[in-house]
Amino acid sequence: MLKEYQIIDADAHVLEPTEMWEEYLEPRFKQFAPTSGMTIAGESVYNKLNHEVASKLHNHNQQFLQEHYQSFFLNKGDPESYVKVMKQTGVDMAFLYPTYGLFIWAIDSMPAPLAGAFTRAYNNWLRDYCSYDPQVLRGVGAINLHSPEEMVPQLHQIADNGWRAVYLRPNPVKGRLLSDSEYEPFWTECERLGIAVGLHEASHSRLPSAGVERFNTTFALQTCSHPIEQMMALLALIEGGVLERHPNLRVGFLESGCGWLPYWLWRLDREYEDLRWEVEEQVKIKPSEYFRRQCFISIEPDESYLTEIIDYIGSDNLIFGSDYPHPDHRPSIIADAVSLEERLPKTTVKKILWDNPARFYGS
Repeated sequence: MLKEYQIIDADAHVLEPTEMWEEYLEPRFKQFAPTSGMTIAGESVYNKLNHEVASKLHNHNQQFLQEHYQSFFLNKGDPESYVKVMKQTGVDMAFLYPTYGLFIWAIDSMPAPLAGAFTRAYNNWLRDYCSYDPQVLRGVGAINLHSPEEMVPQLHQIADNGWRAVYLRPNPVKGRLLSDSEYEPFWTECERLGIAVGLHEASHSRLPSAGVERFNTTFALQTCSHPIEQMMALLALIEGGVLERHPNLRVGFLESGCGWLPYWLWRLDREYEDLRWEVEEQVKIKPSEYFRRQCFISIEPDESYLTEIIDYIGSDNLIFGSDYPHPDHRPSIIADAVSLEERLPKTTVKKILWDNPARFYGS
């Protein structure tokens, strides 16, 4: 708690230690354990990330952690040091997404059984990690999109951990959009079990990604991939009828800011006016109504247009994520989020910091 606000960090991250893959992968897959340089069988998990840039990013991250979160850095991100940082910054509960896992099984050519082994290993490691303080450290389970037939059994295993959320990449996997018919049993079961779905992008992955065919720099790829992939994911869920068929499904769009949302909803509604006849069997209400009904989006405290966003969509769909401990995270971000009360009503700040993420995650 900071000042009088309880705070849920709706988008925090763990730093998976390299050795965990060797420990948690099943025996027949241990030969594929990623190296400290994030290669699998000699091949990098990253796309268009040259050695020089990768080294600079790594060194910057290490310096950032050592300077601002020394205990976390010295203890290699163990759960005890994680909880200490949360208490120091005022966070009461954090929903934990992966770091290296965002890339390791986000390789389009990866065989489905290997991707499944990685997601199982990650989920088992995260279960043990969160067991240090499961009321504070909340696991968000990984799902193997490479193997649609595995997704529902994997979802049940995640639910058995007591977790209320899973994460997916917004990108196509093996040519399948999120609205692909092969995923329909998964969406059905998420809705039945009340499991929230957080969509989280990461640049330089080896999945089809916005901008990757045109640009090469991290500056360009990071700028493109996060918002544009989320825009297309929302479109897929609406155009493909997923949100129509599953009105109680909860979907969150993370780490892309919220500035794109008003334009995108306006654009979707405008096209729906003209082309409703083409999609009306699976899209029965305006696209913006689907979003207001069952979707959430994470905000950045320094987005200058938050008041306009709220005027457009209201305050019930906005949540807060710090991105800790990634370089995009700023040590002041929790205080900055609380300081939103200088621009927004305190009741709205309370919604963003606690009420809305609690509703999204079913906590």
